[in-house]
Amino acid sequence: MRVVTMATEAAKGAGSLVGIRRGTEEPRYDVHDRVRGLEVRRYGPRIAAETTVTADEERARDTGFRRLAGYIFGSNDNKSKIAMTAPVSQSGGPGNSSVVRFYMPSRWTMPTLPTPMDRSVELVEVPSETLAVLRFTGDRGRGAVAERSAELLRKLEGTAWTATGPPVAWFYDPPWTVPFRRRNEVAVPVAPR
Repeated sequence: MRVVTMATEAAKGAGSLVGIRRGTEEPRYDVHDRVRGLEVRRYGPRIAAETTVTADEERARDTGFRRLAGYIFGSNDNKSKIAMTAPVSQSGGPGNSSVVRFYMPSRWTMPTLPTPMDRSVELVEVPSETLAVLRFTGDRGRGAVAERSAELLRKLEGTAWTATGPPVAWFYDPPWTVPFRRRNEVAVPVAPR
């Protein structure tokens, strides 16, 4: 049995190298519009584990990822393991900080989720929202995310949609995934004009 589990994990790891994401849950959404290479998506309510990290974007992402991974891998009040989902979300926080989020699998509710042992990790309810999303591959460093966020906002100009908040970055693949196979997105909350 252990050999089968190890083989399965090795196959997942090899698949992630080239951007194959089998069995990783993503939040469900409906596409309301497609305009200028963007998708306007409607997401239902969901739950996230999040942490705020004061550091440059890439260090904040790494630190936040480790804290949140600790929570889902058992650093919680009943040592529960929680399945990894995609994407990992990163948005600007106050000052020189970032808010990093993991969305919880849909089977969990606030009452059933275990309490994080790390006090810098908290569980939050994310309300339904409509987002304009731009997908991209390759580099996901600070400059690339800033460039794609600006592109997203430019593409919204003159459409039926207006941004109602700042952009957020979503990363679907681990850092070792071949760059041209990475799925990255920038998203911004929108409302009809």
